[in-house]
Formats: sequence, structure tokens, C-alpha cells
Amino acid sequence: MAPLQRFSIEIRPNCSLSARGAALFFFSACLAPLLIAAFLALRGFWPVLPFAGLEVLLLGWALRVSLERRHHQQCVTVTEAEVSIESRRRGACEQVVFPRHWARVKLRRPAARLHPSRLVIESHGRQCELGSFLTEEERRGLALRLQRLIGRLNESPSWP
Repeated sequence: MAPLQRFSIEIRPNCSLSARGAALFFFSACLAPLLIAAFLALRGFWPVLPFAGLEVLLLGWALRVSLERRHHQQCVTVTEAEVSIESRRRGACEQVVFPRHWARVKLRRPAARLHPSRLVIESHGRQCELGSFLTEEERRGLALRLQRLIGRLNESPSWP
């Protein structure tokens, strides 16, 4: 009897900016607006201070959201019998399992022209989205790879 084969695909966003790099960028990007705002406030144009503070807060929020993506990952495991998708964000872990024979891989067109497509695996009225953080090209490549592994509805391709 041959050993049970498993194929796993791990999906992570590309996050090349480290926390230290983000802090250095944040402080260097905040230095000029705050210095200019302080100079103008000393000259009597004090209303610029709240706007400079808002600008700094908005930049900090955007960097924090960007850095949070580092903790998001998905792992798709395909066996002869099932397709399992495990999604992790920080400490939270969610797992969805579909029977391979009934699972379908769909790349859905976007609702609006400038929105990204959606890659989903669905079966029996349930669905799970994959790779929302991927580029359009990466999403298409992943869809093709998963379709080869999983097959179409009611079809299980020969197991490699």
C-alpha cells in the first residue's frame, strides 16, 4: 500500500518592511512636517499644528495596518480525500475542510473594474477565500495550480 500523499501550499503576503525599518521611516517622515509646523506656530500660524498632528497620526495608522499583514498566512493542504484551508492571523487560527471530490476552485471576477478578483474554494454552499493579499497575477497562478490538484466538481484528477 502506497503512503498517503499530501500537497501543501503556504500563502503569505510580501512584507519586506521590518518593524525597525517602519519606525525609522515613520520618524524620518514625521520630522519635516513637525518642524515646519512648529516654525509656523512660532510665527503665529498656530492652526497648522492640528493638521500636522493629524498627518502624523494618519501615517502611523497606515504603517501599523501595513505591518499587521505580516502575521497573516494561509496553508492549503490537499490529500486524496479532502482539501483543508488553515488561516492564521496573529494568534487566531481558523480551519475549513472540504471533501476533495466535491470542492470547486473559482476565480470570481471583480464587482467593479478596479477591484481585485476573488479566489474561492467552495463546496456544499460553503466557501473560503484564498490569497486576498496576492497580486492579480499570483492569484491566477494559484487558481490554476489548485485546479490541477483538486480537479473540477465531481472529478478527482489522477493522484500524482
